[in-house]
Amino acid sequence: MSDPSSEIEPPHAKRRQVFLALGVIAFALLVLFQTMQIPVSPIYSRVGPTVFPYLVAGGLFGLGIILLVQALRGQWGETDADEDEAQPDWRALGWLGLGLLFNVALIDYLGFVIASTLLFCCVARAFGSRQLARDAGIAIVLCVITYIGFARVLSISIGAGVLEGIL
Repeated sequence: MSDPSSEIEPPHAKRRQVFLALGVIAFALLVLFQTMQIPVSPIYSRVGPTVFPYLVAGGLFGLGIILLVQALRGQWGETDADEDEAQPDWRALGWLGLGLLFNVALIDYLGFVIASTLLFCCVARAFGSRQLARDAGIAIVLCVITYIGFARVLSISIGAGVLEGIL
């Protein structure tokens, strides 16, 4: 009887893992390239509009390297589900798509807080939540804090709407 942990991974699985890791690295390089295209005014002494994108690019690149090393060593964790049996959860994808659609369609008309609250509730439902009132309450608190942080503290307009006029 053989030990299942000692079984060798099929070569096509390892190849997909390597391609995924290389895709993350390529995405990091794309983010880096696009960040270098952002014009930076000399009025920024230390923290400008490129700090966070550079951090994201660096994080993605580091993650891609870690994934690549793990893929080449065969250290990626195994799942219980057989790859041939894995099916997408269309209902969850539908809720995610609906949330994104609401956000894009309504942010200009209803504002950031309401559009993002709808997005949050749809994403929570996609992850299996059935408590709409709780999700909406959490979403409103997080969205109001985010709106105040961007609009009032940083003076960045992120979608003024019905509630934003009150805030």
